[in-house]
Amino acid sequence: MKRIVALIVVLLYGYTGFAQFSDSTHYLIKYASTGSINRTNDGNSYLLNNNLGFKVSKKKVSLNAGASYVYGKNNASLTNNDVSAAVDFNLYTDTAQIYYWGLANYDRSYSLKINNRFQGGAGIGYDLIRRPNALLNITDGLLFENSDLFLHDTIQDLYSTVRNSFRVQYKWTIHNIVVLEGSNYFQNSLMHGDDFTIRCINSMSVKLRSWLSLTASMTYNKLNRTDRENLLFNYGVTLEKYF
Repeated sequence: MKRIVALIVVLLYGYTGFAQFSDSTHYLIKYASTGSINRTNDGNSYLLNNNLGFKVSKKKVSLNAGASYVYGKNNASLTNNDVSAAVDFNLYTDTAQIYYWGLANYDRSYSLKINNRFQGGAGIGYDLIRRPNALLNITDGLLFENSDLFLHDTIQDLYSTVRNSFRVQYKWTIHNIVVLEGSNYFQNSLMHGDDFTIRCINSMSVKLRSWLSLTASMTYNKLNRTDRENLLFNYGVTLEKYF
């Protein structure tokens, strides 16, 4: 765990420091808080989903760092206590549509029976569409994964594998008011044919101000090795600031 934190700090420090020497550097900080509460005579449930992101970008390189925390209960029984933190960077080539990426990710999830999981790797990306109001790209690469899982809720599984990671990402802005965006992943093990993970994050935001939006989001996760999945649909607000 200490090595994971150290890696993220080094990447953040290195790329942020590099970016400070350019007048064309742009920064974005973004926070989204969404959730749902249901209370009846028969019981109550609630779910809170918090996401924090930071981005540094310039002409040939960009860095993204983010963290999320999901907590939920249903009739006093814990349903979610899920934490994720990630840092990734993109290196753009002279060919505008092609770029290279690197990723380090750590997560633990009560709902998916993940005690600890680290993923790190790199690959290539291709922009199918890149316009001021529309983005569509695909990426592919290799990830090394080291996991501590629970199988059948009680059997501990210390596990390592190499995965192929394929992603489809999009963002579409309509009249500078409505924003549709999402990242959808399929990651299959190259060592075990029945081991794969699916992660889909999609949202729609309506801008009330340049820095404030109403947001509805849907997140789906499936971890085939633990035979667990979750589907989160919630709504709330997003705050973002460019500087």
